[in-house]
Amino acid sequence: MKFRWVTIMVKDLEESIEFYRDIVGLEINRRFAAGPGREIVFLGAGGTEVELIYDQSQQDCRCGDSISLGFQVDSVEKMMEFVAQKGFPVHSGPFEPNPQTKFFFILDPNGVKVQFVELK
Repeated sequence: MKFRWVTIMVKDLEESIEFYRDIVGLEINRRFAAGPGREIVFLGAGGTEVELIYDQSQQDCRCGDSISLGFQVDSVEKMMEFVAQKGFPVHSGPFEPNPQTKFFFILDPNGVKVQFVELK
């Protein structure tokens, strides 16, 4: 078994694409219409992808606060500076639960927690 993607229902497809492309650094792999008022975009690199689904008839997109998406970065400090410059406040952190791991969270445009982690 191989984990392929995580799906996020989004309120604004273009804003969500910009976030995952410009902030997280994922490339668009596929983009297609999936029926009237529905569009799907897959972003990612290296196998696992983020699937964004926009459905015009479902504008109330909710994501539980008990889930997050984790992305490895070279430097937590540099990433914190970068997201601040882009207008995304730190949701929580930075945390350093052990000497090898440091991370913080921001929220994507849909309220999904996104974790940026530095592993030493």
